[in-house]
Amino acid sequence: MNSPLSPNSADALLFDLGRVVLDIDFGKVVASWAAHAGCEPAQLVARFSPNDAWHRHERGEISDAEFFEGLRKSLGIAISDAQFLEGWNAIFTGEMPEIATALARAGERLPLYAFSNTNNAHVVHFSRAYADVLGHFREIYLSNAIGLRKPEAAAFDHVVKAIGLPASRIVFFDDSADNIKGARARGLTAVHVTAPDDVAKALAALGL
Repeated sequence: MNSPLSPNSADALLFDLGRVVLDIDFGKVVASWAAHAGCEPAQLVARFSPNDAWHRHERGEISDAEFFEGLRKSLGIAISDAQFLEGWNAIFTGEMPEIATALARAGERLPLYAFSNTNNAHVVHFSRAYADVLGHFREIYLSNAIGLRKPEAAAFDHVVKAIGLPASRIVFFDDSADNIKGARARGLTAVHVTAPDDVAKALAALGL
């Protein structure tokens, strides 16, 4: 961390969504696609990688339909956009344990924000399915809306400017080591979330 977590060391909290607020399981995505395609999930896992099209989708540069068409070619499966969408949204499996309680408590003391690398299809889905827990955030910064992805320096600079506080006074939570490194490089205090209780421990250190 850039600085030790202690009471009164933060003026705002910034949370990633996947595996920090919302639990995700990519295995459910490929299982759904494989069932529709009549193949084994392992075949699709072997062919899938977060490539340039994935990144462009997360920056809002290509549509869901264009992304699915690319997957149709790279995965070698002839399933419909609706079937791709069904599997794509199956990635969300619920809220992370105790996160709603933690956010409610922390939100009584500090403003809460979220910053997610995501895409239009997922935003439409999780905004509806998880409206309650997402309601704790004053603002949610979405890569497909701002055209910038973590861990790009410009992405963190954009969000820090939008929040309107010094980066050093924002504590950022993410499960990606690359995103943590990117955040720290831009001056944020960052907590690498690798276990369900990491958020609670950090909030306790902050006196929240």
